[in-house]
Amino acid sequence: MEIRQITPRYAVSPQITVEDVPAIAEAGFAKVICNRPNAEVPPAMQSDAIGEAVRAAGMEYEVLELTHQTMTPENVKRQRDMAENGSGPVLAYCASGTRCSVVWALGQCDHMSTDDILSATGKAGYQLDNLRPMLDQIRGTSG
Repeated sequence: MEIRQITPRYAVSPQITVEDVPAIAEAGFAKVICNRPNAEVPPAMQSDAIGEAVRAAGMEYEVLELTHQTMTPENVKRQRDMAENGSGPVLAYCASGTRCSVVWALGQCDHMSTDDILSATGKAGYQLDNLRPMLDQIRGTSG
């Protein structure tokens, strides 16, 4: 498991397993968000199995399966609401962490500059420069 911090309250990771849950809890996360569709993983890694382990460890667990087609403004808002309405730090995971980073980036346009958004994801190892035109469009500005 490789946790990558984007902000003090939001981190992303590639796919986690039930065995990773104790380390996630020990790292201080209060909520885990699954952004990976069950169709992409075997049963032992699907959201029901992971969610059961996360809840048993005392953390909140939410699911928002994301694909290119479901990266809608409604789902961007839903992800942001889930991340912001927790009692502490949030870990979101998908296949590589990229979807979790993209949905976070799209949800920050109303209060962060494009440069700051791309800097935060870049420091976490996600080079999302190809999102710049979309982020600028959402922000209604350039930069």
